[in-house]
Amino acid sequence: FQKHEFFVDMTCEGCSNAVTRVLHRLGGVQFDIDLPNKKVCIDSEHSVDTLLETLKKTGKNASYLGEKSAQ
Repeated sequence: FQKHEFFVDMTCEGCSNAVTRVLHRLGGVQFDIDLPNKKVCIDSEHSVDTLLETLKKTGKNASYLGEKSAQ
């Protein structure tokens, strides 16, 4: 799987719950939400475009930060 990092303008628990909801609906993803830094790290075979469109369904400002190297 590719690990991708996204910026999502999340300000509270409700925002991160919205992100969790849309990603679960998409399926085939593993992700970590870093609320203080407004980042979502996603492990997935979906394209970056698909993931970004999905994150934008939360109504939050979202952008692609780049690939995250596996540690």
